[in-house]
Amino acid sequence: MKSIHPYWNPLDIQSSRQREDVEGSDGNLQQLTLAQDFGVKSHAYSEEIFVVSGRLYDEAFGIWLEQGHYASRPPYEEHGPFTADGEVIILEISYPSQS
Repeated sequence: MKSIHPYWNPLDIQSSRQREDVEGSDGNLQQLTLAQDFGVKSHAYSEEIFVVSGRLYDEAFGIWLEQGHYASRPPYEEHGPFTADGEVIILEISYPSQS
């Protein structure tokens, strides 16, 4: 079952209260979940990411991901930890139903 949200603007300053610190980022990274699949939580599924704005370092790959970078990750691919260079907005799409 997928979570349901009425119309709302995640970019509105009022929505910033819904952001959560990313574990292990020492408060340098935050995430805002737009929708969530309440299935099994593991990384046994593929995911896609798109850097909307900002700059993010992926230690596993030794690369700075900047605005416009895209990745399609297969199941179990190791990535992170991440370091942000200022504010970063990432679109992440996960496919737990395909695991």
